[in-house]
Amino acid sequence: MTGLAARLRHVYWIGGGSGAGKSTVARRLADRHGWRLYATDDVMPDHAARTTPDEAPFLHAFLAMDMDERWVNRPPHVMLETFHWFRGEGFGLIVEDLLRLPPHPCVVEGFRLLPHLVRPLLAAPEHAVWLLPTPDFRRAAFRSRSARGEGFLWRTSDPERAGRNLAERDGLFTEQLWAETGRLGLHAVPVDTTMTEDALTQEVTRAFRL
Repeated sequence: MTGLAARLRHVYWIGGGSGAGKSTVARRLADRHGWRLYATDDVMPDHAARTTPDEAPFLHAFLAMDMDERWVNRPPHVMLETFHWFRGEGFGLIVEDLLRLPPHPCVVEGFRLLPHLVRPLLAAPEHAVWLLPTPDFRRAAFRSRSARGEGFLWRTSDPERAGRNLAERDGLFTEQLWAETGRLGLHAVPVDTTMTEDALTQEVTRAFRL
């Protein structure tokens, strides 16, 4: 066990694709067990402000783009390859934050938890799980989150195209997570439209061997 893994042995990690239920399951487990909850989405603005262009070149290039450059004008595979959080930029700041907290049981959740970055930090492989939505689930989740006129995609010149690009990018990211969790021997849970929140929470509980 590495030094960092030993210091983070009280941490449970829930990664995965967008809309797969990470936040819901993490919140339920935190409430049930009295754990601290650390949501990586919530600290993204702080982490962006704590980086320099040299430390996070993809992040700062993204910040310099207008909305069409980010979501309309680039093909999904380029969006995937250049998205800063998918490149692992700022992941070290998550670790810094966790090390500053008291060593009380903690559940960390978010798409920023890339398997190859989390694996060296695990005191035990069962302390991490990735929730990976099926294509049908992703489509349903995207429809539920894309009410007309709402959200950042409507700040582009072509929200429909931006939405298609984002959906395809997220699909590619999920495929990447499937491949990486398999290669590293980490636990992945497929999430489809038939899975209830209760069932998903139970599946993660089993994965964590709680």
